Formats: sequence, structure tokens, C-alpha cells
Amino acid sequence: MIEIKKIPKELTYSIRQAVLRVGKPITSCYFDGDDLHTTLHFGLLIDSNLTGVVSVFENKNNNFTEALQFQLRGMAVLESYQRSGIGKQLLQEAEDFIFQKKGALIWFNARKSAVAFYKKCNYQLIDEPFEINDVGTHYIMYKKSL
Repeated sequence: MIEIKKIPKELTYSIRQAVLRVGKPITSCYFDGDDLHTTLHFGLLIDSNLTGVVSVFENKNNNFTEALQFQLRGMAVLESYQRSGIGKQLLQEAEDFIFQKKGALIWFNARKSAVAFYKKCNYQLIDEPFEINDVGTHYIMYKKSL
């Protein structure tokens, strides 16, 4: 059984570490803003086991003019569950929440390896790649509300 629900920030750390910060200390999985009252964390559970996470931050990116913007961070699905469609379900839950809050734009920094996934989910790419130290090449991607 698949369930997506709001979770405390602390539950995101082990999944973030296993997928996004392999070999790095758990403290590298603590993001600025994780504990703000405007931040929300979603967990995807399969048979009560946490297998994926995403965090939603109310955060403005100066590349865009929309007033109410949300940033996705820490989107991660355990490797053994990737390419099964659950990541798309988790992303959809975050999108639904943002658009219910009247968010005009969703943006995030996507790893080069994840760009194709997000393009399939109708996100657009800002062409210029950039490096995040000790993490790798990223691109800004975004989707505007309809």
C-alpha cells in the first residue's frame, strides 16, 4: 500500500543521505529553512516503510517575477524504488499542495541526472548549468501554475 503524508523534517534526513548525500555526514542533509513554519515535508511510504521524501519551501528565486514561489528541495526516492512511478506520485502531491496554496511557480535545482525525469513531468529548464560544491552539476527547473 502506498501512502503520502506530511512528515517531520527529521524523517527526511536518512532518505536524503541515502540518495542525495551518499558518503556524507547526516548533517549535510539538514537544509536551511527545514524548520520554518512555511516549510512542509512529504514522505512516501510503501507498506509503512519510508521510501521517498520531498520538502516544499516558500522561497523566491530572482530568475522569476511571480509573487508567490515555492522551491522543492531534497526530492529523493530510494534507489530500489526509482523508475517505478512513485517519484511522480510524490512530486504530484507536492504540486497539488503548492497550487492549492495559490503558488504561482514551483522551482528547484535539479541534478543533471534528474533533468529527464522532471522534463517528463512538464518542468522547464533554464539552460545554464551550475555546480554545487561536493554535490555536482545542477540546473534550475520550473513550472508555472495553470
